Amino acid sequence: MGNNKKTILVTGSSGLIGSEVCLFFYRKGFAVKGIDNNQRAVFFGPQGDTAWNARRLSSLMSDFTQYTIDIRDREAVLKLLKTIRPDVIVHAAAQPSHDKAAAIVFDDFDTNAAGTLNLLEGARRFCISSPFIYMSTNKVYGDLPNTIKLKELKTRWEYDDPVYAQGIPESFSIDQSKHSLFGASKLAADILVQEYGRYFGMSTCCLRAGCLTGPNHAGVELHGFLNYLVKCNLEGKEYKIFGYKGKQVRDNLHAQDVAEFIFQFYRAPRSAEVYNIGGGKKNACSVIEAIAAIEKLSGKKQRYAYLEQNRIADHICYYSDLRKMQAHYPQWRIKKPLSDILKEIIQSWEKRL
Repeated sequence: MGNNKKTILVTGSSGLIGSEVCLFFYRKGFAVKGIDNNQRAVFFGPQGDTAWNARRLSSLMSDFTQYTIDIRDREAVLKLLKTIRPDVIVHAAAQPSHDKAAAIVFDDFDTNAAGTLNLLEGARRFCISSPFIYMSTNKVYGDLPNTIKLKELKTRWEYDDPVYAQGIPESFSIDQSKHSLFGASKLAADILVQEYGRYFGMSTCCLRAGCLTGPNHAGVELHGFLNYLVKCNLEGKEYKIFGYKGKQVRDNLHAQDVAEFIFQFYRAPRSAEVYNIGGGKKNACSVIEAIAAIEKLSGKKQRYAYLEQNRIADHICYYSDLRKMQAHYPQWRIKKPLSDILKEIIQSWEKRL
């Protein structure tokens, strides 16, 4: 490029993580290219529409270019990568719902697995030295975390095995468990990203995410727990709790902290790495703890219905062991505590509703 700017290509650029990554790298002086065809609106209906976020990005970045191609379109993906030859690729596009996948099995697999393969092969052919960062999921571990000994506390489940006192490490098994079809398609992509790193010597990493969140999320019931819960609270809408007494635990990480880690990986890339990225134990909460915290901040009571049946292969307790990430990238740390995350989400929905 004539202006010597480095270029980043972000898939799912209008989504929660994609949009934060776009803005973060733009502020670092990158030319930003995005891929997003608003498929979230197709998967989840009008509530999942991300067109507003695409407009927000265009207003905030002077030279932002978004391509509306579908990552399942192999020829279009290869042609774009041949044209752009980006210096870094962040792949955040996905069919993201654990539950929805069973109803759209081909769309789920073709988007999550085949779409990732299209991008990887394009990167290998046209920009093999560019770091490739893939947003994976903790669902690659299936329901094996549920086999860890647990203890029931007043408002949450907690690990009762000292081995997991800091959370789930990257060495945890991904095999011989029930994943949901979403977990299986994301795992297929996860393995591909690792293999392109090992087999072709590319700089790749899989970020196995816990609950990534923030104000710029189009939260829906099937995806985006914390954001959707805040929306229900402010609208006076009933929230459904699926099993486990509402004590199921998730670790929550702000999308800006994710973008910061991705930038650190770009600066010092490694090959075929895997990281469990989430809020860790300090940013973990149960559903009923989240409800109480939101009620306190918003001043509104939350209506909810409790359903005995938990979601298939859902985790009872999950938070990420962050020690590997912090050992490899000691300059990275979580900057947004859970209380700040909730305040930001509430303020965002108050403006949008």
